[in-house]
Amino acid sequence: MNNEDTFSQWRPHPWHGLKAGENLPSIVNSYIEMTPFDSVKYEVDKRSGYLRVDRPQLTSSMPPSLYGFIPQTYCGDYVHALSPLSKCADGDPLDICVLTERPINRAEVILRTRVIGGLKLIDGEEADDKIIGVLDNDPFWKDSTDIDDLPAPLLSRIRHYFATYKSVPEQGSKVTVEDVYNRDHALEVIDAALKDYSLVKEELGVPGRG
Repeated sequence: MNNEDTFSQWRPHPWHGLKAGENLPSIVNSYIEMTPFDSVKYEVDKRSGYLRVDRPQLTSSMPPSLYGFIPQTYCGDYVHALSPLSKCADGDPLDICVLTERPINRAEVILRTRVIGGLKLIDGEEADDKIIGVLDNDPFWKDSTDIDDLPAPLLSRIRHYFATYKSVPEQGSKVTVEDVYNRDHALEVIDAALKDYSLVKEELGVPGRG
């Protein structure tokens, strides 16, 4: 077998080799690709599982939170069905923003995250939802259970970042934030992404369990 065509036998692939969580969909694992200190857009390389540089940030704004994805999720037909203004889903793992009181300044960490809401984002014509959660054992956020528990300026900052983070000078942005939704809808989106992943994991080349 050619190791170049398989996931690493030494390091679990963060998309396929890590668990989505132990108490789904309300508590999920988040694999972090970016921190609020990053001026470069990093994302996981789908083939190797290592972080790669995607692009320098095109605007002066920095990520408002930790940012990554939920392992073993996929944005496909089920996720698209929850985003009627989109033409399709983006075919990526489900993105998540994680809020913490103490600064975390490194990526490639796994966080246990309590889901509280999300953004219904459309990138071009693709559904590109952003789940919002809080670090589950962070005492600062212990009473935050739904999107309305976030300070309004913080939620506005998150929304503004994603509405503008792909803006090209003199061309504007192809990204629109259609809605901010609550915890219940966020749990539906996660369930949909888990179902989508179960349907396509063989196509993605995920090794079967012996």
